[in-house]
Amino acid sequence: MSCPMHGAADARPEEIVHTEGAQLDFSRSMSYGDYLQLDQILTAQKPLSPAHDELLFIVQHQTSELWMKLMLHELGAAKTLIAQDQLQPAFKMLARVSKIMEQLVHAWDVLATMTPPEYSAMRPYLGQSSGFQSYQYRCIEFAMGNKNAAMLKPHAHHAERAAQVQAAFTSPSLYDESLRLLARRGLPVPASHTERDWTQPYEASEQVEQAWLAVYRDPQQHWDLYQLGEELADLEDAFRLWRFRHVTTVERIIGFKRGTGGTGGVSYLRKMLDVVLFPEIWRLRTAL
Repeated sequence: MSCPMHGAADARPEEIVHTEGAQLDFSRSMSYGDYLQLDQILTAQKPLSPAHDELLFIVQHQTSELWMKLMLHELGAAKTLIAQDQLQPAFKMLARVSKIMEQLVHAWDVLATMTPPEYSAMRPYLGQSSGFQSYQYRCIEFAMGNKNAAMLKPHAHHAERAAQVQAAFTSPSLYDESLRLLARRGLPVPASHTERDWTQPYEASEQVEQAWLAVYRDPQQHWDLYQLGEELADLEDAFRLWRFRHVTTVERIIGFKRGTGGTGGVSYLRKMLDVVLFPEIWRLRTAL
């Protein structure tokens, strides 16, 4: 979809009217702005402070939420396809999620242009609102396997969001579905890791590592499972970069102050860097 004003900046008015026969009257048909609901999107930024930089802060987080909406769309579909043994389309979706995470990593570069005094000018107006409370981010964490029942509570005040987070919490993660697939293919994944309480944090298993090692030691025989393992590695690699860039941006802007949502700020975010989502995918590399 091209920008309606593209190429028109230097044209005379009479030339614009005849530009390649383009339609210019949208009084009776859907326009670009109509299709994208731009009136709603572009009026959703409502700064609460007089600070010039608050618009940057709002746009950064709103666009991140839009990307996260797409991530959840792709992760949910990929999980379903893996459960149905349809790996090729799932690979495309997982690769797309990794690319979205790259976009989110670079988005921190824009927010990092905000200096500590600029953030301090708007911080009092934020109240206790914090990215820590993002229900979409929590659903992504749960879909990726980082289950923590305490993280349900911040969403309990909103019934619809709480239901979405609860559904993600009680469902098998992307990695759970991947291990169930390995078991269906005859690889020695223990029942403790294919039929378990999905709300519990994942625990690494030597038997699961051996199952993945069988795949990686004979990729020709298990090519699609081998590719799945590498898609998972790509995904976690991108997720780690996203988390790391989050930590460095927060430290750059607020140092070691507590977060607006009551977390330890940088100290909390650094702990999250130690979370490994697909442990056997990483451990097997030492054994190869």
